[in-house]
Amino acid sequence: MKITPTKTPFIVKKLFPDYVWEISTKKKELYLTFDDGPTPDITHWVLDTLKPFNAKATFFCIGNNVTKHPEIFSQIVNEGHSIGNHTHNHIKGWNTETEQYLGNVSIAEKVIASQMRQPTPVDLFRPPYGQIKPNQGKKLMALGYKIVMWDVLSFDWDNTVSNQECLNHVISKSKNGSIVVFHDSIKASNNMKYALPKVLEHFTEKGFSFKSISSIDTLE
Repeated sequence: MKITPTKTPFIVKKLFPDYVWEISTKKKELYLTFDDGPTPDITHWVLDTLKPFNAKATFFCIGNNVTKHPEIFSQIVNEGHSIGNHTHNHIKGWNTETEQYLGNVSIAEKVIASQMRQPTPVDLFRPPYGQIKPNQGKKLMALGYKIVMWDVLSFDWDNTVSNQECLNHVISKSKNGSIVVFHDSIKASNNMKYALPKVLEHFTEKGFSFKSISSIDTLE
């Protein structure tokens, strides 16, 4: 049984107004995001699936995975997608002392920066598991990070969720400006590979486009 809701409740967004939960827009735009990569084969598959729809996405990368798979990371960047920091070792903020947490984010930041084509800072951050202490969030924002959460969870990683349920979560809950969470990971690959093409097809037919998140978006 899922404890976390598919769609983030309004009250949660109001409790943490400095975090980015969705993009304010009246346009038919969705913001697909992918956590936990880059991952061999799976991230390639995601990129190949996005391409025919001219869909841009945001990849919240684990620093250690960037270190292990720099060529996949470079492909993400070269194909025009946005990059976010997802810590170096996918650590849980609630179980980690603040200074250790910030240090882990900093290691990932250095790894990501070393692989970027241009010295543009990566200032988007998503906490693994959505777990971040208020003090951790405040200190990261003081360092210039925009903390990007979500409006809709696909639950692609949850093996108690069927692939059809995963698809239905996204189709039934997404709206203009929704930030949607998928994962380009082995654990999530079965559900994600079923749902993603159908999400792209469904919303394209409804006139939506798929955008990556930028710092400008988070300030609007």
